[in-house]
Parts: sequence; structure tokens; C-alpha cells
Amino acid sequence: MSAAEGPLVVGVDTSTQSTKALVVDVATGQVVASGQASHTVTTGAGRESDPRQWWNALCEALSQCGDAAREAAAVSIGGQQHGLVTLDAHGEPVRPALLWNDVRSAPQARRLIEELGGAKTWAERTGSVPGASFTVTKWAWLAEHEPEAVRAVKAVRLPHDYLTERLTGQGTTDRGDASGTGWWASGAEAYDTEVLAHVGLDPALLPRVVRPGEVAGTVRDGHDLPFSKGTLVAAGTGDNAAAALGLGLRPGTPVLSLGTSGTVYAVSTHRPADPTGTVAGFADARGDWLPLACTLNCTLAVDRVAALLGLDREAVEPGTGVTLLPYLDGERTPNLPGASGLLHGLRHDTTGGQLLQAAYDGAVHSLLGALDLVLDADTDRSAPLLLIGGGARGRAWQQTVRRLSGRPVQVPEAKELVALGAAAQAAGLLTGEDPAAVARRWDTARGPVLDAVERDQATLDRISEVLSDASPLLDRGTDTN
Repeated sequence: MSAAEGPLVVGVDTSTQSTKALVVDVATGQVVASGQASHTVTTGAGRESDPRQWWNALCEALSQCGDAAREAAAVSIGGQQHGLVTLDAHGEPVRPALLWNDVRSAPQARRLIEELGGAKTWAERTGSVPGASFTVTKWAWLAEHEPEAVRAVKAVRLPHDYLTERLTGQGTTDRGDASGTGWWASGAEAYDTEVLAHVGLDPALLPRVVRPGEVAGTVRDGHDLPFSKGTLVAAGTGDNAAAALGLGLRPGTPVLSLGTSGTVYAVSTHRPADPTGTVAGFADARGDWLPLACTLNCTLAVDRVAALLGLDREAVEPGTGVTLLPYLDGERTPNLPGASGLLHGLRHDTTGGQLLQAAYDGAVHSLLGALDLVLDADTDRSAPLLLIGGGARGRAWQQTVRRLSGRPVQVPEAKELVALGAAAQAAGLLTGEDPAAVARRWDTARGPVLDAVERDQATLDRISEVLSDASPLLDRGTDTN
């Protein structure tokens, strides 16, 4: 037995690039063991992964945790949102999963919006206006381009659902992840039969939506994991909802997450419905809401620019008017799925470090532009902005966010907040606590606060002007998908 004070739980983060597992002491929040294994994602026109990689990575990550994982009394899985996992009658993938950052379904997204009442109607019924990231558009793309695959499908899952089902043998999801599909009605908190009928998806192929605090199942026999048969399995949730749990968020606290994608969100007690489509009206994993804006291009895009320039990612220099929109994978916010990167204002005396800073500025600009739409009107706009994700500890990211936001920035010391949130959800099954309260008891948001600096409004305005002027050029590639 480990030296932990209380029972142990496992929290998992199955993200775009890897799967991470943490074994956490319920009593103290101490991480007693951890493991990680990578995935591969295709490049080119689409972004796909074989779901079986996620299972193999989970097995490897838990193996690295050693004996501590065998002592776990409960497990929960947080995962990348929106991905379309299609399974056959034997539970095997029909084809690789279409991931959240696969934008080939942009034409289907536009058609679905037009065919089912327009953006305002979609926002009112599902909480969100579907873009190319949403699962419903990926299903529509698959039906149009690979009808033979659709005919073989006997179950449709999201990434975290797939792993949870392999643990329990039962098809389940949660309200947080279901709210990112485009076929879950946020007002009724149920699958939207009209949307499903329109895209030809039988509701019987979808998982049961587990309520907050409900046990999704128990670990079954015949697996390669260190869990005992009967170990409790929580509902799990999408990665952003899991990170919100991991921070123990209270309503109104703003979060900016810097990862493969960039997101801004806050917990709200009000059901969101933004007809502009900038804010996705997601549910959280507890019973509240998680209005969120997401960009496709964040740390990977900036790192790519640094690599092209032959610079370290921290080698930024103050800018002198150059603007770089790093939309290397198309973009979701603003909604320009066919866009590519754009550079404006290049001069003979422009340095590589200034170009790199411009990439940071372009990535952060989109996120901050959505922040006011995410926050409720009565939110304290001077409260520190919680900075999380892989880029949060980078000095260049911190300074760019401070300069362009004009807000104090708090950087939590806790790492792997998605996996920690999943662990808090698993702990809640054992203790009966609200998972967010568990995370607050663990003090996961603790970390230094960087003072506010004067907001660089001139840079924000310049980027906005370039974006506005270049919109026809940036949108030109959209119809080629």
C-alpha cells in the first residue's frame, strides 16, 4: 500500500497528442504516480487518429504508474472534445476518428445552419452554432463522402466515451461532452431528435448521458489495465469541462488555456446561446454551463513559426507594426476554416524576433476578443485571468497575455489540470462531494499572480484592422473542402 492518507483515484487526460494518467490521493490531492504515452495524428487535408492508439496509450500510461494504479478505487477519463468515433458491431473502429481540428466539414456546417433554421435557431436549441469542429458536421461529412463507412456504423462515440466504454462495457457519455456534438439540445438536456433525423443518425447508436455524480459503471473483466474488477468508473467529460473541475472553478472566474488549441471560458449559471457562433454554449460536468470560445491555432502554430525562423520560442523582440495571423490550420475563432497564415507589414528592418512576437500577438488576439462574450455581465472584469495549458509557463506567452489583456494573470502551480479534474470527478463518487469542491480542497488553483500592465490597445486595434481588411482573402479557401 502507498503512503497516501486516503483512497486513491485515477484521472486520465486523453488529449490530441497523448494520454496522461495521474494517481491521486483523495484526502490530500497529492499526485502519487503518473504516466504518459503519445498518439499520432495525420497531417494533410484531415486530422485523424486510430482510437485504438488511445487505449494502448492508456495502458502504457497506467503501467508507468506502477502499483499505485492497482490501489485505485475509482477512475475517470477526460478527453478531447468533438471527435467522431465510429464503431462496428464488434466495438472496433470502422475508420480512424475525425478529430476536433479536422475542418473538412466546413461546407456541411454551413449547410446544416441554413437547413435547420439559421444560426439563431441553432444557438437557442443546442447552445451553439455548429462549426467544422462540431461532431454533427463530421457525421454529415462522413455520410456524404464515405457512405459505405456509415452503413457499417453500429455505435457513435466521442473520444472519452470510447475509453470509458472499453473500461465498463457500457456506452455512456456526460452532458459536458455531449453539449459539443451539435445533436444535444441544451434546453431539454437531451438528444435533439430533429437534428439527428436530419443528418440520418439513429439515436440508438448514441451513448446514454450519465448525470453529474452518477456512476457510469464498473471496470469489467478482460482488459489490460491494472484496475480490479468492480472499480468504479465516473462519467468522465470533455477536456475543458474537466479542466474547469480541476481548477475548482466558481462562476465568473475567467480561464485562458494555451494548448494545441486556445480556449477562453468561465463557469456560468446561465444557459448560453450566442447567435454569432463566437461562444460555444457548452454544459459543464456539474450541472452549470461553460460558455467557451476556442481557436484552432495556439502553441503549435507559434512553435511552428519559431521553427521556421530558427528561433527558440522565447526569443521574441518588441514589434514595430508587423502583423502575423497564425491561422496555419484554418481557424475557428474567427470562423475562417479555409484560412492560412497571413503576414502584413514586413519591412527591411523587421527582425525574426519581431515576427515571432507577432505570432504570439495574433494567437492571443483572437482569444481575448472573445473573452468579454464569454463572461456574464456582472462578472468582475478586474479579476485575475487564470492561465493554464502547456504554454502557461512560457514567459513569452505570459507577457503577451498580460500586455494585450491589461489584466492580472494567475498561473496555477498544478499541472495536468484535465487529468486532475477527472481525478476530482472520480473522488466525488467516493466521498459524495461536488468535484469542484474536491479540487478547491486540493487547492489546485494556487499559484503566483502577475500584476496587470497597461493594455496594448494599439496592437489589438492594428490586428483587428488587418483581420477586417484581409477577411475576403482569408475566407477564399473555405469552399475548396
